[in-house]
Amino acid sequence: MKQTMSYLCLLLLALLLVPSPISAQQNHRVYLPLLTKLKQPPGLWLSHAEVMALPTSGPAWEQVKVEAGKTAVKPDLSDQDEETNIIILAKALVHARTGNATYRDQVVEAIRTITYENTEDNLGSDGLPQGRPLSVGRKLVTYIIAADLINLPSYRPDLDTDFRAKLRQLLTKIVDDAGDPDDTIQRTHERRPNNWGTHAGATRIAIALYLNDTAELDSAAQVFKGWLGDRTAYADFRFSQSDTSWQCNPDSPVAINPVGCIKEGHPIGGALPEEMRRGGSFTWPPTDTNYPWEALQGAVVQAQLLHRAGYPAWEWEDRALLRAAQFLYQIGWPAAADDEWQLWLLNHAYGTNFATELPANTGKNMGFTDWTHGG
Repeated sequence: MKQTMSYLCLLLLALLLVPSPISAQQNHRVYLPLLTKLKQPPGLWLSHAEVMALPTSGPAWEQVKVEAGKTAVKPDLSDQDEETNIIILAKALVHARTGNATYRDQVVEAIRTITYENTEDNLGSDGLPQGRPLSVGRKLVTYIIAADLINLPSYRPDLDTDFRAKLRQLLTKIVDDAGDPDDTIQRTHERRPNNWGTHAGATRIAIALYLNDTAELDSAAQVFKGWLGDRTAYADFRFSQSDTSWQCNPDSPVAINPVGCIKEGHPIGGALPEEMRRGGSFTWPPTDTNYPWEALQGAVVQAQLLHRAGYPAWEWEDRALLRAAQFLYQIGWPAAADDEWQLWLLNHAYGTNFATELPANTGKNMGFTDWTHGG
């Protein structure tokens, strides 16, 4: 009898492990219950205990302090190139480590601006709204992490309530001057397999985590797994139809080429086809473009946020993000300038030893990883 029950248990487990046959075309938000999750630690990016264990000396810490000491202009979610978000992140980090109340209040003021002033709708010099999913995607994730670092719910619960409502709105708000229904953070993540989508995905995941919206988080995790190359998880992206020359299989396009992909005798496993084509159709050696590293800025933040939420995102698709970085180094395109911070996160996640700069330049959506993840 015990043996029979054991067999029945094994059969039930096997049935649970069978993925849903529903295709992405039928329902692009199919939840995959097998996205194994571990216990979530406190803190979206870092817990209080983790911050308090970080050093208060050395070039990485000095850079955080220098950035925190800068005067931040008013946040503008419509400006994809503004740097206020990184300054606010630095202020939040220094407050979390030292208790600096002035910096905390400056973070609060920035969040107040985002919450009440609708800066995503700011007009450009042509008199039209200049905000796009790319600008909101690049910037908002940083402010959300800053709010978490200063413990906004406890310090300013009134503002936090309204901030949460604003985040909920921005998740599905159309942000462009043409009214395209796909130009929301959520749909950009689901539709665009390039840097627009990866930045939108980082902000989408941060919103879901801050709001404790597990359904939204599960959907976003599934989309990210599909972006890494698992078409059984998600395959409803709108890939380029005009140039598929960097794809291993143009009939089944992916955002990161799989292990073992060879084209005309050249290994292109780990290449990002949607970004490589920005330098032109397939040729060897490839025509230089920085778009792959730009896409990875959003992707590595997605991976780290999901990792902390309990998803083994760094491991998905044969360590797709590691393979992507390795491919870029193999073709002589190392991370530089505002991509330097990514290497500290990659080394932290994979135990690799990509050559790093200290202090590392900050990026468009994240920075200071030489301090936060350099140990």
